This record gives sequence, structure tokens and C-alpha cells, in this order.
Amino acid sequence: MSASTAAIALLPAAVPTASPLGGLAEWFSRPGTLSGPGGIPTRLVEHLAYTGLTLAIALVIAVPIGLYVGHTGRGRVAVIAGSGMLRALPTLGMVTLFILLSGTLGIMPPIWALVLLAVPPLLAGIAAGISAVNPGVVDGARAMGLTESQVLFTVEVPNALPVLMGALRLAVLQVIATVAIVSIINLGGLGRYLIDGIAVRDYPQVFGGAVIIAALAIVVDAVLAMVQRIAVSPGLRTNTGGTP
Repeated sequence: MSASTAAIALLPAAVPTASPLGGLAEWFSRPGTLSGPGGIPTRLVEHLAYTGLTLAIALVIAVPIGLYVGHTGRGRVAVIAGSGMLRALPTLGMVTLFILLSGTLGIMPPIWALVLLAVPPLLAGIAAGISAVNPGVVDGARAMGLTESQVLFTVEVPNALPVLMGALRLAVLQVIATVAIVSIINLGGLGRYLIDGIAVRDYPQVFGGAVIIAALAIVVDAVLAMVQRIAVSPGLRTNTGGTP
């Protein structure tokens, strides 16, 4: 569920019909919107910090498992089944479970719930990308005397890079959107504008928060697309039909 979709779903039925753009301009003109502890720069840094921490943990989990499964073919069925199961878990429900298990309302219960959200696309994408590399290329590398680790990191990973970057982009966008939703559990970030605005029926704040989150997702995806263009050779982009 995206942050903007969740915000709309949570809104009461009687939403004022004033111009959304006018309300947005009014919210941006408020003294505390662009500065201070609740200002956009502070909330943006918090949001990116939560996203970065989540992705760092998820990558530590998903990368070695995905590389192993993709390279050896072992455990592929378990990875597919496990990824599907994790995708079906409700994030807010998992936040509640981790809070009960830890007995605290600190930052880590929602972070662990977000990790469960980020791992499936990373794990499935890495395993699928490595296993999809042309077997002839892999066999040729082995025939040249390369070790299995050399085959993996000098042949398979570079050839699978378009798929790997696609998995990373998907995971990043999912986390950016969902960090806003779990802000309801004692968390900062841009989601505070949605949660706090709904609580006091401050609809310009809700709309503004949704716009900023959507803009952040678009900008981050554009940056990752640029990184993908730089990292992936033109030949691989053409052969795989990767994002230009």
C-alpha cells in the first residue's frame, strides 16, 4: 500500500472541498512547515534514515542468500515460497507483533517490520537475475579456469545487474512508501504529516505530506535509474530491455 493511498483511505468521509492547491500553498506558508523539529527538512532526513537503515539490514540478509541460490540453484523453491509468504504479511500487524515481542515502542520494531517488506523483492530479484545469466557464458568462464567465486562476481553479477538494480528500485520504493504508514507507531519521518494531519483534520497537511512522499519516491527512483544507466553497460541494457 502506498502512502498516498493509505492517507486517502484513512480520511473521514466529509473532506472539505476547498482547492487542494490552495490548501497546499497555505500549509507551505506556515511558520513550522519549512523549519524546526517538525519541518520538512527534519522529517525528510528522518524518512531517509529509516529507509536507509531498513535497506541496509535487508541487503545484508538478501544478498548472500540470493547470490547463493541463484548461483547454485539450491533452495530456489524455498526462496520463491518464502518470498511469497513474506509479501503476504501485513506490515502494521508485524509492527504490532515486534512491539509485543520487544516490549518497547522504539525505532527497531517498525524497522524490522519494514525489513520483512524489503527482503522479498531483493531476494527474489537477486536469485532470479543470477540464475537467468546465459549458461553458455557461465560454462565458458568455468572452462577458462575461473573459480566459482570468480564466475559469480566477474561473470554472473555483471550480466545480472539490470535485474538486480530493478529489484533494488522496487524495494526502495516500497520502503519509502511504507515508512510513512508505520509512522503511526511512534516513528518520525514524512508520515507524521499524514498521521498528525488526519488526527486533527488538517487536510492541507495531509495533502502536503502525500505530495512530498510521492515526490521523494519519484526523485529517488530517477536517481537509481541514473545509477543503473551508469553501472550497466549499453550492451546489457539493449539485450535485457532494461530501463533506459
